[in-house]
Amino acid sequence: MVRLVLFDIDGTLVLTGGAGTKAFALTFAHVFGLKHGSEKMKFAGRTDVSLVREFFKIHGVPESHENFSRFFESYPYLLAHVLAHSTGAACAGVTRFVNELLDLPEPPMLGLLTGNIRLGAEIKLRHFNLWEQFIFGGFADDHEERNHIAVAALGRGRRVLDPNLQPHEVIVIGDTQFDVKCGKFIGAKTLAVATGGAKFEELNKCGADWTVEDLTKISAKQICSR
Repeated sequence: MVRLVLFDIDGTLVLTGGAGTKAFALTFAHVFGLKHGSEKMKFAGRTDVSLVREFFKIHGVPESHENFSRFFESYPYLLAHVLAHSTGAACAGVTRFVNELLDLPEPPMLGLLTGNIRLGAEIKLRHFNLWEQFIFGGFADDHEERNHIAVAALGRGRRVLDPNLQPHEVIVIGDTQFDVKCGKFIGAKTLAVATGGAKFEELNKCGADWTVEDLTKISAKQICSR
């Protein structure tokens, strides 16, 4: 039985119209006076901390605790500002799929497994009225590497749901090969959706338990009865 479903955010639950990328660029410009470099970076499937570290390396900025703190103190405010002026929407099928999960006779707990810092995740999901659906999560605050964010999310699941929660009772849903990889890292089942960072053909090679074009192509009952 599936007892916990962990969702990635960007490209899986929501499309923000590039709000996160724009907010990163604005933060680098306003806080560090650096206006170029982020356009060369690949954001899909990455963690916020690893992205900031890459930008610091590009510009020779010391990768100090102080500089990371300066970035993340300003970034959430700029993210909220950019989202307020951006186009975006929940990904296809998300609302129906989440409601189906919650309507199951024995509904799984819903959580997040994302490369966003927790406050960034909340800002994005509140903007699309999705935040309240999720009980807890693993975030970039927990670790710079996504695989270890998955470990943190599983650990929270055991603390909140059941100390004996088993990896095969967990499903990780995401839109990149990195999401599939981190799900496998903790022994969870994986569902890959081609709504964001990777094409269906790429995802189909990753060995996920299910690979679909979007969440309209699969039902909650299909993944929770397997």
